[in-house]
Formats: sequence, structure tokens, C-alpha cells
Amino acid sequence: MSYIGHEEAWAEWRRALSGSRMHHGWILSGRRGVGKSAFALAAARELVAEPGVPQPAGEHPDVLYVTHPPKDDKEARKKADGKPFELARNIKIDQIRALQQRLNTRPSLGSRRAVIIDPADDMEAPTANALLKSLEEPPVGTFFLLIAHRLSRLLPTIRSRCRVLRFPEVGPEDMDAVLAREAPQADAAMRAAAIAAAGGSPGVAIDFVELDLGAIHQLMQRILAEGDRDFALRGKLAAAMGARPDRQRQQAAIELARAVVAEHMHHVSRTEIPALVTAHSELVRLAGEVPTYNFDPGLLVMEIGTLLSQFAASRASTNG
Repeated sequence: MSYIGHEEAWAEWRRALSGSRMHHGWILSGRRGVGKSAFALAAARELVAEPGVPQPAGEHPDVLYVTHPPKDDKEARKKADGKPFELARNIKIDQIRALQQRLNTRPSLGSRRAVIIDPADDMEAPTANALLKSLEEPPVGTFFLLIAHRLSRLLPTIRSRCRVLRFPEVGPEDMDAVLAREAPQADAAMRAAAIAAAGGSPGVAIDFVELDLGAIHQLMQRILAEGDRDFALRGKLAAAMGARPDRQRQQAAIELARAVVAEHMHHVSRTEIPALVTAHSELVRLAGEVPTYNFDPGLLVMEIGTLLSQFAASRASTNG
């Protein structure tokens, strides 16, 4: 998904870029799917561009992107040297060390280099501490963009060395523009449904269309509205998800559930808010634990359904 929206973040970035002293570390903070990764790639290319230096049309050699390998990464499987390939739960310390070796060399085209860490908030403490060394003493001309879905999960020492760009939920008009470009197969009615379900996240809206999450969305709404004492709706939810949903579908389901819960924030009484906040917090926790469900994704579906059902039951007892 290419960059769209977030004019305030873009304006702040360009002001810094045009100034005499560009800060070397940036944190792009906001919920998953709002466009942080797309912004980082666009901003990084602007940062490394220099007058008189030809810029490549494709991947830029001075924009380094560090992330965990996707589950279906064939190249990563080939490099496993015959060993079973497993999806990395998060960025590993060996990746950061390899990055630091790369940073000992000069940029390929100009005098600047951009490093994107995505997602930075999923790094374990040893990995984060290894990255901290580079943030404390960055190589000349090197700038870091750390993508964080949950700012609080970054080490305080990392946060203190970076400027934070916050990415709020995207408005309906920008959401519609993203869907028109990224999911042209969706008609106006489908786009409207995706926007309503996505809670301001273009990534969730695109998944809604591409992964055909309409039925899953309806079931989530029913569980939240009716409860599910006999587990019938949760069974239907599991069937709609599929027997072996991949990580993208699992992650999309969690983000969709978060949007469904957040939508109810405007329709609940004050006494219902604690239960709503608890459900939302648990869904945030699940979002960081998706890889642990790779071998039994049905458990993840049940957890999502149970959280929605528990909130529905809590609301019923409060109103009763």
C-alpha cells in the first residue's frame, strides 16, 4: 500500500528534513494498518535522495528494511539449508548484528542511509539493546525509522533517543481513496462496508476486501450483541475463518475484532466501559501473540470469540 493521508506527520517530517539538523532516530507510532510502513518507505526515499545523484526506480540500496520473514517466503526457505523453516515471531538479534555490519560500509549512492525496523516493538530485550547501541552512536549519515504498533512496548531508552511521529486513524475519504486504488475489485457498497468495519485502518479495510471478511465481521457483531452461551456462533466463526488460516488472516481477524469492539465505545454506558476496555486490551495482547497459534489457529479463533462473548455477558449483567 502506497502512502496516503497523515498530512500532519508528513509535514513534521519534511520540516525536519529541510532543517539544519535532522534527528537520527524516529518512531512511527499508531495502530496496525494505518499506513506507517508505507509512510516509512516514502519518507526514507526522500531522506536518501540528493541533488545530482540518480535515484533507482525500484528498491533503493540505501534504504535498508529489517523485518521478520513472512511464512511463505520461498527465498527464506531456500536459505534454511535443509532445516525446517519456521516463521520468526519477531526480529532476531542476528538480524540487528548483520545490519550493524552493513552500516560499517559507506552508503551506495549518496551520503545518507535510512534504516526501517518493522515492527520494532516486537523485539525481545537483547535484540532491542543491540539496536540501542546503534541509536546511541549512529554511523554518520544513518537515520532510523522504527515502526511501533504499541509504543509502550519499546524500551524507554529507545524511546528517549527518538522523535515520535503519531499516526491517528485515517478518515473515511482517505480510506475510500486507498481502497479504490489498492482493491479496485470492490464496488462502492463493499468499500463502504470495509470502511465501516475497519475502524480507521486502511490495512484492515484492504484485508476485509481481499480476504472476504464480510461473514466473519457479521458473526463478530452477533457475538458482541447476543453473547454465545452455547458456543454455536463461535463454531460458525471458526468455520468462516477456515481450517488452517494463515498469519495474515489471523492478524486481520484480530484487527477486525478490535474495530468491532471500538465501534461500541460510542454506544455503551459509563458502567460498561471497563469491560469494553478489558476486551480491547486482550485483543491487543492477542495481536502480539499470533505466531504462537501457528500450530492450532482454531484456539485463536476461540479466544477472539470468547472475548467478544464475555463482553456481551458483562454488558447484559450490567444492564440487568
